[in-house]
Amino acid sequence: MGFPEVRVVPTVAWEDGAVVMIDQRRLPHEQVFVRCRDHREVAKAVQDMVIRGAPAIGVSAALGLALGVRVSASEGGALRTEWDDMCAVMAASRPTAVNLFWAIERMRQRFDSLAGAGGELLRTALLDEALSIQAEDVDACRRMGDLGAELLPQKARVLTHCNAGALATAGYGTALGVVRSAARMGRLAHVFADETRPYLQGARLTAWELQQDGIPVTVITDNMAGHLMARGEVDAIVVGSDRIAANGDVANKIGTYSVAVLAREHDLPFYVAAPVSTFDLATETGAEIPIEERPASEVTHLAGRPITPMGVPVRHPAFDVTPHRFVTAIVCERGVARAPYTESLRALAGGLP
Repeated sequence: MGFPEVRVVPTVAWEDGAVVMIDQRRLPHEQVFVRCRDHREVAKAVQDMVIRGAPAIGVSAALGLALGVRVSASEGGALRTEWDDMCAVMAASRPTAVNLFWAIERMRQRFDSLAGAGGELLRTALLDEALSIQAEDVDACRRMGDLGAELLPQKARVLTHCNAGALATAGYGTALGVVRSAARMGRLAHVFADETRPYLQGARLTAWELQQDGIPVTVITDNMAGHLMARGEVDAIVVGSDRIAANGDVANKIGTYSVAVLAREHDLPFYVAAPVSTFDLATETGAEIPIEERPASEVTHLAGRPITPMGVPVRHPAFDVTPHRFVTAIVCERGVARAPYTESLRALAGGLP
């Protein structure tokens, strides 16, 4: 007997001529929504982590671009100039998540196909395209969730790192989509959520989501994962991704690589769940993936209070790359890829927009 069908968390939405998103910085203690009234506010929200997670960033970018054109009074060549600037502003918001650039390119193609039309026709078409991207993401997550759940053993105890749930997508989740589907099918026993230092996406967001759904979850610090694996308390690891290279190297939240190495040591399957829009087949290996460095204050401070000595240097790479040899399988909405990934990923990505 599975858990009840889960609801879709409204991560980001179009509402009354604005892009509205839940402020993930305030969770789990407050549910506050941010209303963005132009594309620059959307880009700033992405940069400031109001919204995060590769698919959610892509959806936000698409809606932000549709909003930018909608509030512009320009037409013709002037609108084209503004449009190029809007795309550049959005692209500069965060460098690692390839879904951002995928969404911008898809919106560019739609703009180019109707640029001569201008007016309300262009603006409506761009909004329709953005809303299609949003709806497609929810459908894709549900499909990959069901596919991924079939890989898990009965009564699986799953460990996940960071937040790859409804909050990281348009509303269902990649890694947590697998968890949600497994729960619905009666295949899930428990979830362990790494807290995910320094931004605590696991402790704050994953735990909140699963608690809301009534799915049993226990938060652990990042350095406890190996201990639980050694004790036989974990059956599988499921994570999301922000970019997957052609050879199957996976960029995800910092600390994912360590979890993958531990999984290999303890002979546990390490699964990655991500939509096809996260595939970056133009990037041959993970060594070529740009890694975002975020502000040191996110490491040196916790809840606004300093936790390190003043003046001590800090590094804060927001992501790391897990080599493909540690990845058991990559699950997307079109199927399950296994090694050799250069072949399986390309086969699944056939017809990628």
